[in-house]
Amino acid sequence: MPWALLAAGCFAMFAASSSGTTRAPFLLDMARDLASSLPMVANLMAATSISWGVSSILAGAGSDRWGRRPFLVLGPPGLALCLVGVAMAEGYWAVALWVTLGGFCAGGFTGVIMAEASARTVDRQRGRALGWIMAGQSVTLLVGVPMAAWIGAHVGWRGVHVATAGLALLAGLFLFLATLRPAGDGGGGGGARPSLAGAMSGPVLRLLSMGVAERVCYGLTAVYYATFLQATHGLSAAGVALPLLVFAFGHILGTVIGGQVADRLPNRRRTFGVTLILSALAALLLFGWTPSLAVTVAAGFLYALVIAVARPCLMAALAEVPDDVRGTVLGMNVTSASVGWLAAAALGGAVVGSFGFAGFGPFAAGFALLGAALALRR
Repeated sequence: MPWALLAAGCFAMFAASSSGTTRAPFLLDMARDLASSLPMVANLMAATSISWGVSSILAGAGSDRWGRRPFLVLGPPGLALCLVGVAMAEGYWAVALWVTLGGFCAGGFTGVIMAEASARTVDRQRGRALGWIMAGQSVTLLVGVPMAAWIGAHVGWRGVHVATAGLALLAGLFLFLATLRPAGDGGGGGGARPSLAGAMSGPVLRLLSMGVAERVCYGLTAVYYATFLQATHGLSAAGVALPLLVFAFGHILGTVIGGQVADRLPNRRRTFGVTLILSALAALLLFGWTPSLAVTVAAGFLYALVIAVARPCLMAALAEVPDDVRGTVLGMNVTSASVGWLAAAALGGAVVGSFGFAGFGPFAAGFALLGAALALRR
């Protein structure tokens, strides 16, 4: 296992995820500061998702043609610059511009990390390898969001963005050092021009559609869980830190289990489908039964654990494509995931406005069952 690359990739994924997810405890504060509404501030994640998705498919195809290292080394510093821009912006639309540019920079290296890790591992190690990199998203919830909530209580949401910019700069340095020695295939590039049409086969498109459904379910909680806790149980921004810690621990544990399952069970697609069915039940429990904070925190842990098992199975299945189009396919995966994030942020805002947080359970369960149907269909 290429542990140096996996550690750098995990940290880079942590920095990229933190660039958006750490805003979750401050949606209400940002809305007041920017003289905007909660749905509009929540939809900043939608702007990030769109640019992240567009950039990912371009970077994935570019990495197959020109090599992966330029994207890995230059993307994080670009993200850092954009985060500083967010911190200095005065109005809502200036913030929207900078978060859109930040999403473009983040998309330039997140999918490419997956392709580089896949190129350096054999098939039956990829579930675990990609699971370790994706654990960076879980670490964002475990460390990043609670720490952001604590830091933000002292320096505000603008100071949190500056701190996250520092993480992005460190991520660029770590990736630079971890990729000094190229992969066995040369780290991408040097071959024939990859064909997007050739890469997007029927099975790949089906897997990408499954990924959209799963990302809606994950993105719904990543964007709104802190606000859900505040609205349901009257917690402050600092008060959500411990529940978010428990939620994130469940997600990390689920990601580790998912990596093991993806490498040990023969049918990754079927495992993904069964896991999403279980996540549908967990979503109904989380958002539909809130008698006390302790029950909500336990249900959040269960939901995070179950939904996290699915992702490594999907990623390992996507990485089975030939290496000369792997960057394109995994870049498209990030693009499809961005569509899921967009739906979660935009539709989630509409659901909470119309039905309250009680509507989140059926909403998440419906998307989970849709993804399960695609996975289990023969």
